[in-house]
Amino acid sequence: MITLRGGPCYTPTEPQPANMPTYTLQKIADHIDGRIKGDPDTLIIGISPVEGAQSGFLTFAENERYLDKALESEATAVITPMVNISSNKCLIQVNNVRAGLAKALTLLHPEEASLPGIHATSVVDPTATVATSACIGPHCIVEKGARIGEHVTLMGHVTMGAFGVIEEDSKVFPNVTIYPKTKIGKRVRIHAGAVIGSDGYGYVLDHGFHRKIPQVGDVIIGDDVEIGANTTLDCGALGSTRIGKGTKIDNLVQIGHNVEIGEHAIIIAQTGVAGSSKIGNYTILAGQSGIAGHLSIGEKAVVAAQSGVMHSIPPGEQWMGSPASPSKQAKRQLIAIQQLPDLLRKIKRFFKAN
Repeated sequence: MITLRGGPCYTPTEPQPANMPTYTLQKIADHIDGRIKGDPDTLIIGISPVEGAQSGFLTFAENERYLDKALESEATAVITPMVNISSNKCLIQVNNVRAGLAKALTLLHPEEASLPGIHATSVVDPTATVATSACIGPHCIVEKGARIGEHVTLMGHVTMGAFGVIEEDSKVFPNVTIYPKTKIGKRVRIHAGAVIGSDGYGYVLDHGFHRKIPQVGDVIIGDDVEIGANTTLDCGALGSTRIGKGTKIDNLVQIGHNVEIGEHAIIIAQTGVAGSSKIGNYTILAGQSGIAGHLSIGEKAVVAAQSGVMHSIPPGEQWMGSPASPSKQAKRQLIAIQQLPDLLRKIKRFFKAN
């Protein structure tokens, strides 16, 4: 039986250590699979961008453009690519600088752990199951039959609908609404204000009246998915809306009913995907792109920003424009449009001369 407590899941009133935690260069290099140049016992207290980097901090340089700035900065050490560098500054060299940075950040700037328990202001239905290691923050609602797994965190004002499931190590940020029957996998992160499982936009014109089609499906979210702030995922009209494992969805995205998004896709801000479309594995939908309903976007396809997709896209292709077309074709059209003013002037001069 999980315990009730009056305090929040985090402990901001607890005294903080006088100094930030420090790690040796060797410890960081081992954590990010890097190779050291310099003193492995050098101490690092944090990570900083090149601009304003100070002594004691680690910075990074993905390419030659930033490398000189990083080497000239006051940073104690630099994460760099595996290239030949002549410098007295300490280096950690890795095959992928951005991946190395991500790993280093988890070590040097870890998220504060949540304390298990249910806040006294939260309401948990007696039929719900909450793991003893889970954290239910202030003013949360966990409805009947819901199941909250081990080490799950629900921050303040989260609603978990009836018979929904959140599996272990997932984190739900404040003011998220999760509708009934939603199934959320392991290590999922859902950011503030997201709405998961709201009704799909389904109506039928009946005798001059837009009759609502009841939306009785659900949402299934795979492991390691991240969903951005104020994003909305509609439930299936019948069946499920599905988000494949490892997919990352940015802020302010709308996913319609019965959409199926594959594994490790990237869906960027203000994108909209209309109902029943299928998005393949490793596909990228850039910002403000729109996908019409009942389309198929193939595996590893790329849709450029602000594109309006009205036709299915084969795997691996890059499309852009509105209406979207293959990138090479769309670029030729853009160039032709840019040449129209000169062409019109030439036509006017031709008719004047004749």
